[in-house]
Amino acid sequence: MDRREALQLLMGGAALQFASPSLFASLRTARILLDTQAPPRTLNPQQNATVTALAETILPKTDTVGATEAGASQFVDLILTEWYNENERTIFLNGLADVNARTQSAFGKKFADCSADQRGKILMELGEQLTKDAQAARSSASGYRGSPAKPNKNFYYMMRDLTLTSYYTSEVVSQQPAFQVNPDR
Repeated sequence: MDRREALQLLMGGAALQFASPSLFASLRTARILLDTQAPPRTLNPQQNATVTALAETILPKTDTVGATEAGASQFVDLILTEWYNENERTIFLNGLADVNARTQSAFGKKFADCSADQRGKILMELGEQLTKDAQAARSSASGYRGSPAKPNKNFYYMMRDLTLTSYYTSEVVSQQPAFQVNPDR
């Protein structure tokens, strides 16, 4: 099983099954709003380029569409503008600035200008921090019925969540043969 199949199973097979119909309908409504959206309202051009590069690094184009073709950066901007509160928006925008500071320090350029290997190294660092934050969240909070606590104040957690939600609620992804329900299986 490759990474994309694992993500498909996790998001499409597991998470969306448990999403309430009203949440799923809200996400689909948000996707419809994207068709009428103008340029980004919260993200500046530099931030938008970073979000696009991050999303495409998380879900690159393979034999199926990537996050960019699924409209991830537009979705992220919509959620930042319409759904996130000021604190969440600040955490997210500070996280984008941190990503660019990391790549500037390590490679002398912005994240969007980095090679795939350089981007991968930064995502590995962000993933390690996410693991630490998740462990801290688990040890400091009790989950509902044993569910793990979520590191909601971690930028990378937010970015991955938005990227995956954007991807699996997009029309272009739902039209891919790999994502069609096959009753013969």
